[in-house]
Amino acid sequence: MKNKIHILGASGSGASTLGRDLSMILPHVNLDGDDYFWIEKFTEKRGLKARVQLLKEDLTNNKQWILSGAVCGWGDEIKSYFDLVIFIYTPKDIRLQRLEQREFQRYGDEILPGGSKYEQSRAFLEWAALYDEAGLEVRSKSLHEHWMSDLTCPILRIEGDQTVKERVNIVLDYLKTRR
Repeated sequence: MKNKIHILGASGSGASTLGRDLSMILPHVNLDGDDYFWIEKFTEKRGLKARVQLLKEDLTNNKQWILSGAVCGWGDEIKSYFDLVIFIYTPKDIRLQRLEQREFQRYGDEILPGGSKYEQSRAFLEWAALYDEAGLEVRSKSLHEHWMSDLTCPILRIEGDQTVKERVNIVLDYLKTRR
């Protein structure tokens, strides 16, 4: 059994959802990188040292965990903690549709023109749309590939538009065959 699993992918790829659902089946604690990155979610960032310290505490205090959400650029010193990394790649059109729906669920009419969250939401969606084409300067497929290139643990790649249940089964099948 892999005890220290990290799941990453673009915003809207389903990494957090997969982590949550796996932790309901496996004896692993579910940890979300956003809880360490943000003081106030999507508004106020936590300082780098504090974020890494909090994350390290939780990683060392739990024997089995799943950390979802990319830590590229701020969590490099914990790369050696992982014994499995799961990289999720979901096609751009599906990710962006999910993100638009999620933005509306969170903020409602406030993301519409004239709303208090309109500019923030537009900027976020524009940033998220860069994932496939951008270079190493932003959270992108290139950055994730580069970040994974020197990992010493196995990488399970899940690419395409699977349901959450299908992804869970892919991971469970992988874990059964690789001890």
